[in-house]
Amino acid sequence: MSDDGLDKKNTRLAVKLVLFAAMMFGFGYALVPLYNVLCDLVGQNAKVETVAKQETAFQPEQNREVTMEFLTSLNRSVPMAFKAETPSLKVHPGQYYSVGFYAKNLSDRRLKVRAVATYSPGQVKDYVTKVICFCELEQIFEPNEEKNMTVRLVVDPKLPERYKTITLSYTFFEITENSEN
Repeated sequence: MSDDGLDKKNTRLAVKLVLFAAMMFGFGYALVPLYNVLCDLVGQNAKVETVAKQETAFQPEQNREVTMEFLTSLNRSVPMAFKAETPSLKVHPGQYYSVGFYAKNLSDRRLKVRAVATYSPGQVKDYVTKVICFCELEQIFEPNEEKNMTVRLVVDPKLPERYKTITLSYTFFEITENSEN
């Protein structure tokens, strides 16, 4: 094989490798927006909103009821107890409700945790407004500390009639190690 043929092959290979590296960089750069779109589609609501919310005046629909279910879980081996004080509630769209949650650190060490809320079906998340929610900030639990936490929410009366049940699920994730670095 001649040196010219080998040089051409090496040049083509180098161009392919540079293009491949550029495509990998572009894919990595696009992951965050793709993740946000995916979370919006499936109802994962992990974004923290820093703006204080005001209660919007709605006209409550007294002749319509929607069942709200409240589920709680702990990620992996988070040493806590966590439950909704009210597992389900009949709500009237447009009327505000407060729901209590209980959490306790079962360990003898300080924990830093954050709750992530998800909705089922995912399409309803745009119709549920949480005015107050412990999920918007990280929570610090001292050893064996107990907390009663509140979520204040309203279901928008514009919620389509086909949705009769909304499940709001909270999962506590431990972030102790991540935040101490």
